[in-house]
Amino acid sequence: MSSRDLILGRVRRALAGVPDVEITRAYRGPSDEPGDIRLFEERVRDYRAVVHLVDEPGVAERVARSLADRGARRVVVPAGFPAPWLAAADAEAVADDPSLSAAELDAVDGVLTTCAVAIAETGTIVLDAGPGQGRRALTLVPDYHLCVVRAAEIVANVPDAVARLTPTRPLTWISGPSATSDIELNRVEGVHGPRTLEVLIVT
Repeated sequence: MSSRDLILGRVRRALAGVPDVEITRAYRGPSDEPGDIRLFEERVRDYRAVVHLVDEPGVAERVARSLADRGARRVVVPAGFPAPWLAAADAEAVADDPSLSAAELDAVDGVLTTCAVAIAETGTIVLDAGPGQGRRALTLVPDYHLCVVRAAEIVANVPDAVARLTPTRPLTWISGPSATSDIELNRVEGVHGPRTLEVLIVT
């Protein structure tokens, strides 16, 4: 008899004679409500991220200004990122083809991506390695992440986001800059990913 069988046998004996109880599971499903842009902006700011609201014609100028303000001269840009949004940027767009090593990613000034979906309720951005997003390492190694989020990609809550996503894809869920706390609750940023997250919301 294995340890597993032994433990399960003890559990069954302990529960002998206990009546079955129907467990009601009222899980929230997709709401189909439109994502609240202002709520998403507020939640992202709560995570200490930098947020800008721009219209479609102003994206290229805002991207250029954000990179310039950051002093970013070399930025990783995944395949599929909209070329017009880079038109005004005075920075070298570094391609991840062939795949950059961890040392090469650490040497760039940041990464510029789109996203698959964004969640208003939690201020979370989800990447699924689709066009303009690249592989996970691109947004985990560089110290600065500039992400462009279209209004149509913002959903109300987590069930809405899950309904849009494909679970077999490599999903990266981002809620603000990388941060952790030690036992004394001292916040340390940049341990597990970018120290700085900047989000452009295209309205």
